[in-house]
Amino acid sequence: MTGSGDFGRRISYHRDRLGLTVEQVADRADMSSGYIQYLESHLDMPDMGTVTRLAAALETTIQDLLGGGRDRPPGPGPAAAHPVLEVLEPEECLRLVEPGGIGRVAFNGPDGPTVLPVNYKLHEGAVVFRTARGGPMDQDLRTGLQGVEIKIGFQVDRIDEAQRAGWSVLIQGPAHHVPEDEVEKVTHAGVTPWAGGERQLYIRIVPHKITGRRIHGL
Repeated sequence: MTGSGDFGRRISYHRDRLGLTVEQVADRADMSSGYIQYLESHLDMPDMGTVTRLAAALETTIQDLLGGGRDRPPGPGPAAAHPVLEVLEPEECLRLVEPGGIGRVAFNGPDGPTVLPVNYKLHEGAVVFRTARGGPMDQDLRTGLQGVEIKIGFQVDRIDEAQRAGWSVLIQGPAHHVPEDEVEKVTHAGVTPWAGGERQLYIRIVPHKITGRRIHGL
């Protein structure tokens, strides 16, 4: 998307998030597919009427589509009129987190409870992420005792502000430092940390308990 601006990238992002084609977004927004393609690939900003229709078609908010509120936590708006909290089965939890992305690991560090974001993938039923060798997370997730592992939490959520809905999945289990003879196999998971750097230590969380909740309106 050479020359595209934030607005075009956000259209493309939300379209991919929903698994929609350009034609499907065009139908939803009552626009031509050529115009959607143009907006995704150019710097031009349309009028607010177009933005409003696109936000509805992409199931997001006008503010988010325009890039507003990037430095604020998600979900500041009011709850749905009649929110329903649904308990998710482990199979549904795994289906939701299967695409990979960004999650959070929680463990008891030397300075107390610690929660850190990580890029992750599911690989052979386990959560896999990368960190730096010798770094704080490498040290904090080692017990120093043979056969004794630290149990940690791994959480992923999705907030849909436009629909006043969302879900959250929590996976609990021991953290394994992937041994050298297994690293080549784990690299096929395709984990790429946003933070960059030499993050060549793979850590695998084997799920012992999987729970989740989904909130939505009636």
